[in-house]
Amino acid sequence: MLHAASAPAFCATYPHNLHYPRCIINLSVKARFSIRCSVPQTNNEAKVEYTPWLIVGLGNPGTKYHGTRHNVGFEIIDSVSRAEGIRLNTIQSKALIGIGSIGEVPVLLAKPQTYINFSGESVGPLAAYYRVPLRHILVVYDEMSLSSGVLRLQQKGGHGHHNGLKNVIGHLESSREFPRLAIGIGNPPGTMDVKAFLLQKFSSEERKQIDDSLEQGVEAVRTLVLNGFNHHVTRFNTTQKYKYHKV
Repeated sequence: MLHAASAPAFCATYPHNLHYPRCIINLSVKARFSIRCSVPQTNNEAKVEYTPWLIVGLGNPGTKYHGTRHNVGFEIIDSVSRAEGIRLNTIQSKALIGIGSIGEVPVLLAKPQTYINFSGESVGPLAAYYRVPLRHILVVYDEMSLSSGVLRLQQKGGHGHHNGLKNVIGHLESSREFPRLAIGIGNPPGTMDVKAFLLQKFSSEERKQIDDSLEQGVEAVRTLVLNGFNHHVTRFNTTQKYKYHKV
């Protein structure tokens, strides 16, 4: 069942014992989206607050577009949802969203339902409502300049003629200073129309490459959320770049 969210009022308690902290995700009436962990080993019950992440996949809503090249952003969000047990069950700001955590870090997963070229109409309001800083807005999208199934994680960048990403930038006050995870879908063969290519489903071989990349994408998202941009990202991008090169 889907629920419309009008005001933040979510609280979930996670199991704890003597070895792990108790974590409570809380959205107060002041639209604060945070997580606090009480560490049992300390005498003063030290509080730790983490900055949340907004993770947005770009795609088109409806079964008509399911499995098409332009919807791999949605597929990553679905994969993260399953892997982390975050249910996408609420409609807010023209998006299907789910609230949960990766480790101890609070995350908001989102799949804009505006059609891909207007994705910013969801991203901008969600970022403002939950007070997510630009550096913690991860946009996941399809990229024709990368071979099928190749991933690339960047701290910032342009839109590369991707209209959905361009619209997101426009709704974030024209700032490009937000992370993005690109999923390669390859280039149209011959003189094939780009729009027709984007709305086409993958071949069986490409589908296998994409399915493999979804698993790797989930791990990339998890690593980024827990560790930020560090040497692991550079290593990840290098590995992805050459993963289909035969030696």
